[in-house]
Amino acid sequence: MNQEIKSPKAPAAIGPYSQAIETNGLVFVSGQLPINPATGAFPSDDIKDQTRASLKNIEAILKEAGLDFGNVVKATCLLAHIEDFAAMNEVYGEFFKAPYPARAAFEVGNLPKGAKVEIEVVAAR
Repeated sequence: MNQEIKSPKAPAAIGPYSQAIETNGLVFVSGQLPINPATGAFPSDDIKDQTRASLKNIEAILKEAGLDFGNVVKATCLLAHIEDFAAMNEVYGEFFKAPYPARAAFEVGNLPKGAKVEIEVVAAR
């Protein structure tokens, strides 16, 4: 049975999807843009600021589920420009500790609202 996870401290879903779904002990967090939930805006145009904002949104959703970054087993990082990989990776490393989750990171053609990064994770209980 699927259970919706919803945090008021992360941006509300703007389409037919949930912030996260829990099923069989796994929590699937939808891709999080670097949107400040209070203002609806990006923190800046800087990839580090945007990465930090996306991860803080994920953190709020995980917390709502009673989890944290230590529970994350898989992450996917979508980048508007692969040249931003090193800067994104630097901030990403501030949130995750060893053993690090499995991860994919790649450049995409475009991201919603002109974001530079979107991150999704899967966490386990």
